[in-house]
Amino acid sequence: MPHVGLFTHRFVHPASHQKASVLSISPAPSLASPRWRVLILSTVAFTLMFNVWLMLGVLGIPIRKGLELSDSQLEWLIAVAILSGALLRLNFGIWTDRFGGRNMMVFLLLSSAIPTYLFSLSDSYMELFMCAALFGMSGNSFSVGIAWNSAWFPPQTKGTALGVFGAGNVGAAGTKLLVLFVPAILTLVPAAGFLWGWIPGGWRFIPSLYAVLLVMMAGVILLVAPKNDPRPAQGRSMLSLMSPLRYLRVWRFSLYYVVVFGAYVALSSWLPKFYIDTYKLSLHTAALYTASFIFPASLLRPLGGYLSDKFGPRVVTYWVFAVMTVALAILAIPSGEYLGVAYYPSAGVFAMLMFVVGCGMGIGKASVYKYIPNYFPQDVGAVGGLVGLLGALGGFFLPPLFGALGRWSGVPQMAFVALLALTAGSLAWLHVAVVQMRGASLSSAANLLPPPALSGSLEAESST
Repeated sequence: MPHVGLFTHRFVHPASHQKASVLSISPAPSLASPRWRVLILSTVAFTLMFNVWLMLGVLGIPIRKGLELSDSQLEWLIAVAILSGALLRLNFGIWTDRFGGRNMMVFLLLSSAIPTYLFSLSDSYMELFMCAALFGMSGNSFSVGIAWNSAWFPPQTKGTALGVFGAGNVGAAGTKLLVLFVPAILTLVPAAGFLWGWIPGGWRFIPSLYAVLLVMMAGVILLVAPKNDPRPAQGRSMLSLMSPLRYLRVWRFSLYYVVVFGAYVALSSWLPKFYIDTYKLSLHTAALYTASFIFPASLLRPLGGYLSDKFGPRVVTYWVFAVMTVALAILAIPSGEYLGVAYYPSAGVFAMLMFVVGCGMGIGKASVYKYIPNYFPQDVGAVGGLVGLLGALGGFFLPPLFGALGRWSGVPQMAFVALLALTAGSLAWLHVAVVQMRGASLSSAANLLPPPALSGSLEAESST
């Protein structure tokens, strides 16, 4: 009977009793192999679509000014794009397992390009809102890429591969970096645009540029990606595909992902406005500080995958939640004087603490997803889709919640009180689950021992 402890991490859940499909595994695959082509192409496509999904985090500032939107209107514009990229994640995960990752990724790229371009031509709030709801579909590319890569990579390197792919959410910083390093991007094209307005100017140039890149990326995948994808869900009924969702641990993993991903998405969109309103920073500086949070929260994901492959997702997630809890506890303290000591953290100090939170989120996103192929190797599409869906829904609900808490209390740090409660609660649930599993394991082991009398007689027999 295997011991279930803190450092035990290689599990296969009973729900995944079906025989796993076997791929030929070479000891050192080259970058030209189908497996690595899938990883590279899916990561680039995901990075681009993440740029599109969260471009309103920075573009929302000039849009708010140009169209005279209220803070609430801007918050809901950001939120609807996030919601659209969340609601169908379960569906896209299942469809990828059934129809293949290449087909689904190309479909998302092309279907996102049209509303992204139309967004650049919008002149009213309702037009912006409708286009944001449609280009927000690009956020579902995460479920597609997770299922696509999981079908191609063997268990011993799956965590690292998924971590490398997940680093594509560095795309959340893409628009911010354009504004930061190429500040003229917003004025590069005249307001009247080029080619009779087909290439719009000002902030509108960025979504039109993204639309062209989305179409180009779809063409590259059609030409370069392997055409015959493994399809774990082919021939299985929808009831069979959905069956793992009845297990409580799937919903527990979803809560963990709200902490490490949903909050990341929310903060990526919300922080520029927070820095501008609270610290009176310029858009350029606010984008820089926000990028200092986004980069570790994205680029450390491969490290999280490697650590999860080596030590197991549970111990890595423990450390992630513990570190985040400490950092968020400091961030949640309102500015003021306490016991005669002044506490007025500068924007730089605040950004340093956010960097620590970002490190935890980057590693944690990979460790949480490493749980899924361990427990449900044949159902990564469905389980990963649900976990991604609920995690991204956190990114939808949290920005309006942050704004409402700040306006209600008059204390901007109230947003971090909410995040602290969410993180501490997840850490507590993780600990309780581990204690219960260890108790169940010890109980099962005790039931396998001989009865006391028989045990005693055997001991006496062996001592004679």
